[in-house]
Amino acid sequence: MNDRFLRACRRQPVDATPVWMMRQAGRYMAEYRKLREKHSMLELCKTPELAAEVTRQPLGHGFDAAILFADILLPLEPMGAPFEFAKGEGPVVHDPIASRAQIDKLRVIEAEDGLGYVMQTIRALKKDLPVPLIGFAGAPFTLASYLIEGGKSANFARTKKMMFGAPGDFRALMEKLAEVVRRYLRAQVAAGADAVQLFDSWVGDLAPADYLEHIQPHVRHILRDLESTGVPVIHFGVGTATLLEAMRDAGGTVIGVDWCTPLDQAWARVGFDHAVQGNMDPCALLSTREVACKHAQRVLDAAGGRPGHIFNLGHGITPETPVDNVRAVVDYVHEKSAR
Repeated sequence: MNDRFLRACRRQPVDATPVWMMRQAGRYMAEYRKLREKHSMLELCKTPELAAEVTRQPLGHGFDAAILFADILLPLEPMGAPFEFAKGEGPVVHDPIASRAQIDKLRVIEAEDGLGYVMQTIRALKKDLPVPLIGFAGAPFTLASYLIEGGKSANFARTKKMMFGAPGDFRALMEKLAEVVRRYLRAQVAAGADAVQLFDSWVGDLAPADYLEHIQPHVRHILRDLESTGVPVIHFGVGTATLLEAMRDAGGTVIGVDWCTPLDQAWARVGFDHAVQGNMDPCALLSTREVACKHAQRVLDAAGGRPGHIFNLGHGITPETPVDNVRAVVDYVHEKSAR
């Protein structure tokens, strides 16, 4: 197996900087769009052979790791909070949480009981995958925001109202989510995932003091336990320029960096005893190959050839991204970083 990605996660020498990209399997690929014409998003996630097929689809682009095809919201349904993907709206939670009684009804599940199909997908992939497999889950705050808001939100007003005005209720919700996520990621490792990533996609909307009080203890509950498994643990959020040190202290052997913080500055702040992942602007892939490679070089320059850099985007590939640009950046990073 190509172990370039795992070696970089552990800050070991590599022959070239490893590359993978968030949402590398998805709507920018014609093969994926064809499957979506026949199957819903949830059908793809819940059918192991289809989820494995989608996970494999982008590997022909030269990526050094595969990211499990799933969705961060999958744990909500077995917990007792069903949702759907509404066309043009994204995820919609049918009964948004607005009371302690609703929080108390949520179940703390064992992963194999409600999410066994995810582990089946992992086990199927590990039979022949030529690169490491990354499992993942959504972080408690990001999951809580969907549960409380009922879907996407511009300002997380309902979530913050509970966090500030009913902190005991918010803590109870976060504790349940954190334990479910901990068990879920543990189960993914047991099924064969070579690394795991915690996505805290919306945590950048919080002030540092509020992160420390309301979020960090629950994230630490997850990540410190996962680190004991021995697999690399990636801790990623968006808009986290003011939270990097607090995220580092919460846990994770690799810290993901979005595109708004220069990689060299972020790395110096979290410490060179951590690996870092990132951090090209996803929109740099939308122009020409030359422009995309120019932005890739900017990231490589900031990394400075230090051990422990995984090249990635600062968030996921956008659906409009030309496939040729993705391939060009992967090839460029490998060529220019070859040791």
